[in-house]
Amino acid sequence: PANKDDEAKPKVVVPPLITAGKRLERLLGGGKAATAATSSSTKDGTSSGATLTSTVEAVLHSNPPKIVRRWLGTSSGAAKDAALTDVVGAADALLDPAGAAGRGREVLLSLGVAPPPAAMDVDGEEEEKKSDDDDDDDKKAAAGPTYLVAAAREVEAYLLSLAIRLLLQSADAGDAAKAWTVSGAALEILRGHMDAAAAATARAGAAGALGGASTGSSGGASSSVGGLGSKGLEPLLARLYRYRCLVAEKIAAEGTVDAEALRSELVTAHRLACLRRDVDTQSTVLNLLLRELLAADQVEQAHKLLSNSTFPDAASNNQLCRYLYYSGRIQALRLEYTSAFSNLSQCLRKSPTNTGLGFRIATQRLLVVVQLLMGEIPERTDFLAEGMRTELNPYMKITQAVRRGDLAVFHETVSAFADRFKADGTYTLISRLAHSVVKAGLRRLNVSYSRISLEDIAKRLGLPSIESAEFVVAKAVRDGVIDATIDRAGQYVQSHDLVDVYATTEPAEAFHRRIAYCLTMHNDAVRGMRYPPDAYKKQLEASRGNIPKDDEDKTDEEKAKEIEDELYEDE
Repeated sequence: PANKDDEAKPKVVVPPLITAGKRLERLLGGGKAATAATSSSTKDGTSSGATLTSTVEAVLHSNPPKIVRRWLGTSSGAAKDAALTDVVGAADALLDPAGAAGRGREVLLSLGVAPPPAAMDVDGEEEEKKSDDDDDDDKKAAAGPTYLVAAAREVEAYLLSLAIRLLLQSADAGDAAKAWTVSGAALEILRGHMDAAAAATARAGAAGALGGASTGSSGGASSSVGGLGSKGLEPLLARLYRYRCLVAEKIAAEGTVDAEALRSELVTAHRLACLRRDVDTQSTVLNLLLRELLAADQVEQAHKLLSNSTFPDAASNNQLCRYLYYSGRIQALRLEYTSAFSNLSQCLRKSPTNTGLGFRIATQRLLVVVQLLMGEIPERTDFLAEGMRTELNPYMKITQAVRRGDLAVFHETVSAFADRFKADGTYTLISRLAHSVVKAGLRRLNVSYSRISLEDIAKRLGLPSIESAEFVVAKAVRDGVIDATIDRAGQYVQSHDLVDVYATTEPAEAFHRRIAYCLTMHNDAVRGMRYPPDAYKKQLEASRGNIPKDDEDKTDEEKAKEIEDELYEDE
């Protein structure tokens, strides 16, 4: 049976953001374990180099970026319904004003939003009871609030990003400018944390090289622990750069953002991310640069950046999809339709199906236009996907006009949906389809008639004169669209007999495309697998009949330990 005192005790509901922050503290090794380690290492009031070196090894052998990425995915529910007051309340409850996250706490509290109460009583019966539990609560309250230690910087950056997102989504006119200010302050804070982490790592390495020499007071060890855990800031730094660019796009019409300065800031961030091997920031900033250059219609500059940069293989799937989309868009604008079709098809296959509907719609729009420019007609099922039918309706009408080869219907459809195509960013590509419409019409006429006059061709295709029809037919014959001969004297076009398609190179080209796709998929699968280092060497030696010695099976750590034991025995 349950205790009556427990039944009478009111239930306390902790806000979701505070719960998420404490959970990250446990995941990163904070809480009681970190406190015990700090107290054991500071018994004599000093921190030794050996203790600092062991702390360095413990942090470096963990994977903070992976932990933070998973935590961000599982904390999306807590951030979904959060308000700005919840963010400020979480900062007030979790971040130490005198700690490393004190500056971020000040930025959040300066937003002028009163934080909500940290906890609420549910089934609250207003009874005052004096018991042992109440005495413990009084002791905890007297000791002060419990702030984060191991995850302070990560939670600080996370709360700052949430505040920027909420200000960006706000309908108030001044909140966008406030979000721009907060994003600049947040990036400055995180860059400071990164620099402090690099300095702490260097000090820890020097302490280990000195063989356990003293490094100062007990406070040095704790600050170094926090600095070394800053690898977990990399996903959050990329997140802040993305929000900053979104804010810049929103307030670009006001003229308060210098596009050149923002671009220079992104280039610097990309260079530093490459030097630090920060995969998250590197991939995110590269995509932001491509997006910014495309928005400014600087296609050639975007192509130079694309050709002179390398997208990291270990980047997330979402960033890879964005990179493939921007690459396909740049290649389509530069008339490289085959490469654009390959990248856009791969982007659509890799895109998540349970979310990101808007991104998949934008990719499908561009893919349809690229297919039409390549002379192919998309499948009807591409326009009837769930959630895409309404958005792709204008492109379906364009496809029908191209398939029919009716130039008049094509121009009417383009004029009717011109504003929509300009908003989607596909108007320039669609304007190139007029020649594809003419080629499709010529192909149909060539199949239907063995002999047709140029006057009838001009009427059927909506061309202004017979001379225009002659020029169009001549170009189609030269490009290999139709197999025919123009009789200038008789003013007609004579079609040749249809040849066997298997006697041409078309089947070989189709097989080549399929084989290239299979090889690309195989290479991606091989790169995605992980093998133990030098595992093949043991199998190779065994196949040759060479039996490895016992010393070869030992790891470097075991060999080093044996050498140290031998030295101690000699002494």
